[in-house]
Amino acid sequence: MSNEQSFNDEKNTSFNLKNKQRKQKKLVDMEGIVTQNLSNGKFRLKLENGVEVIGHLSGKIRQNRIKIVVGDKVTVELSPYDLTKGRITYRHR
Repeated sequence: MSNEQSFNDEKNTSFNLKNKQRKQKKLVDMEGIVTQNLSNGKFRLKLENGVEVIGHLSGKIRQNRIKIVVGDKVTVELSPYDLTKGRITYRHR
């Protein structure tokens, strides 16, 4: 019985990893410039194609206390479902 259970646990773990990889592939990475600082770690961004979106800081940027100010060039992850909101994942130097 324990062999079957451990096999099922391994199967579920590999299934969950595949699902996470699929979810990550759906995101669209774009570069943009910060045009306005909004409240609660949100920013108004102008993307390289001219579209304006609202982006919030990713957890790693908050965790490492990276400061983002108006005029910074950043990388934004956009979901294909809502192209007006995104997550700021990197600040370029």
